Amino acid sequence: MDLKEEHLLGDTVKTHWYYRAKLEALLRITQGLPPGGILDVGAGSGYFSRAMLERTAATAAICVDPGYPADSDETVAGKLLGFRREVAASDASLVIMMDVIEHVEDDRALVAEYVDKVASGTCFVFTVPAFMWLWSGHDVFLEHYRRYTLNQLIGVLEAAGLTVDRGHYFYGAVLPLVAGVRALKNLTQPDAAPKSDMQPYSPVVNRILFEASRLETRVMQANKLGGTTVFSRAFKP
Repeated sequence: MDLKEEHLLGDTVKTHWYYRAKLEALLRITQGLPPGGILDVGAGSGYFSRAMLERTAATAAICVDPGYPADSDETVAGKLLGFRREVAASDASLVIMMDVIEHVEDDRALVAEYVDKVASGTCFVFTVPAFMWLWSGHDVFLEHYRRYTLNQLIGVLEAAGLTVDRGHYFYGAVLPLVAGVRALKNLTQPDAAPKSDMQPYSPVVNRILFEASRLETRVMQANKLGGTTVFSRAFKP
């Protein structure tokens, strides 16, 4: 989770449709995996790890982010939630990188670094923003290097030593709306200062967008055509 967006949303991040829907998609793509520890890379506040500790049989979670002022520990649902500036190795059974690798110049190297830190059989889940034609001031504000197609993400993961077993787009239901808004902004406000598109919504709009995206999670695995986010699940051989 991007700390810049968290600062914009404040306490509403926990109820915001976008993050709630992404959490539902994460829970679905990890459904059926054996319980174990989570390594949450680029975790920010640990939103996804906190929720998974509360809602799954995960045994513990370690959040890694160089932006933390110091290492610290909390307890969530009676389980360890740790915050670390870095880790040398991990016995986690699941590594999540939620909107992380688009923030670094060498995405393959970052993935390979964490592949080397875990044991064979470890599951990885990635999300990244989709399609360079959706590039806008939102990406500039968040300091992205790129957006991805599904095939491009798979190529990065395989080059880093992972075996991909699932990949698909998400937020397909809102893709036409996002594409239209960004195209209009790029056309009418070409010199506008970069800023995030993330914002709070009224309870009614927030609910509608969440329910539409939550329903999409049931069929997301079949979506190879388009969305605003790419999901992929992979394993270390």
